[in-house]
Amino acid sequence: MNVLVDSSVWSLAIRRGAPRGTPEERELVELIGEGRVAMIGPIRQELLSGIKTSEQFRLVRDRLCSFPDLQLTHDDFEDAAAGFNKCRGRGIQGSNTDFLICAVAARRELAVFTTDADFGHYGRNLHIKLHRPRRTA
Repeated sequence: MNVLVDSSVWSLAIRRGAPRGTPEERELVELIGEGRVAMIGPIRQELLSGIKTSEQFRLVRDRLCSFPDLQLTHDDFEDAAAGFNKCRGRGIQGSNTDFLICAVAARRELAVFTTDADFGHYGRNLHIKLHRPRRTA
């Protein structure tokens, strides 16, 4: 199964000052090597937003260019809004981007790889699968 990697995991691997060698970073490297990583534009935008220098921006942008964006459709956005509404009705709040990630993952049968605990709440309501780091010996 391919994996939609959330910005929380990417940040551990590509942002300066992030801790190195985490299970999430090691798992991301494995997924990249297996060719199982999926990307969408809003995650790319989150990763590139707030970078302080143009040199660092170019470096991160260039590293991410190896991962083409999945093409989003109006169904993805409608499903994201429906998921937002369903969760909100059950007292669960989240961002539009989070619900778009859930919708894209559900429609394309992708697992979501994230460190954001909110996705556990979404998953109990929206039929998404979460990817966890595999244990290595």
